[in-house]
Amino acid sequence: MNKKTFSYPSVLTIAGFDGSGGAGIQGDIKTISALGCYATSVLTALPVQNTCGVRSIHAIPVEVVGAQLQAILDDIFPDAIKIGMIHTTDVLEAIVNTLLQYPEVPVVFDPVMVSTSGHQLLEDSTVEAIVKKMFPLAAVITPNLDETTVLTGMPVHTLDDMRIAGKKLMGMGARSVLLKGGHLDATQLTSLYFTNDGKVQEYSFEKIDTQNTRGTGCALSSAMACYIAQKKSLADAVVLAQEYVHQAILAGKDARTGKGNGPLNHFFNPQKLFINP
Repeated sequence: MNKKTFSYPSVLTIAGFDGSGGAGIQGDIKTISALGCYATSVLTALPVQNTCGVRSIHAIPVEVVGAQLQAILDDIFPDAIKIGMIHTTDVLEAIVNTLLQYPEVPVVFDPVMVSTSGHQLLEDSTVEAIVKKMFPLAAVITPNLDETTVLTGMPVHTLDDMRIAGKKLMGMGARSVLLKGGHLDATQLTSLYFTNDGKVQEYSFEKIDTQNTRGTGCALSSAMACYIAQKKSLADAVVLAQEYVHQAILAGKDARTGKGNGPLNHFFNPQKLFINP
C-alpha cells in the first residue's frame, strides 16, 4: 500500500528565552502553533526574566547558536524564519553568514532591543551590525518606536515622526519596514508599512486598555512568518498578523498572569496544522 506523504508549513524562530512564557522563543512557539504551522527554534540568549522584568542575561556561545541553526536547516528546512533577540554581534554575524547560503527563505526580523519593562537587551556594538548585515537579509523588519529611535538616532513620538523615521530606515538599507505604533500616546494606534517602491500603507486599531501586552512584537513577527510560510504574500502577511495580534490582546486583556505585564492570549482561535501536499 502506498503511503500518502505530506508536510506542515515550518517556521523557525531564532530568538531569546522567556521562562514566563509570554515573549521570546516561548511566545513565538505559541504563536506559530496557534496559527497552524510547525515550530522549530534556535536559542540565541538566556535572559532570566518574568512578567515584571529582566533580571540578568546570559549569553549562548556563538558556536552553539551556529550549531543549533545548522542542525535545523539540515533536517526540518523552514518555509519562513523569524529572528528576534540577538544579544551580541558575534551571534548576529554567525546567523547572517549561515542564512546567506539560503536566500530562498524569507526572513522576518524583529529588532528586539528593549524589553517591555525598559531593559536593554543587546550590546551597543550590535546596533551597527544589525543595520549593516541584517537589514539587507530580511524581507521585512518590524521595529517599535523605541527600537526605531535606537536605529535611527531620532526621537519618534508622533505619526509624523514615524513617517520620517520609516523613510530613514528604508534609506539605511531595509527592504521593507513595518513601523509599529503601539507606543503612541493616542486612542488610535497606527502602524506604517514602508516598501521599496516608495509606498506607505497605514493601519489603525483602537487602543485596548490592558497591561497584558507582553510579547506582542514577538507574536507579530512570528505571525507574519507563519502567513508567509502558508504562501500568503508579504503584504497580506502584514495585514493578517496585525489582526491576529489585535484579537489576541483583546482576548487576553482581562486575564491575570503574573504580577507585571501579562501576555496576550495566543490561543484565542487555534488552528489545526496546515497540510502541504
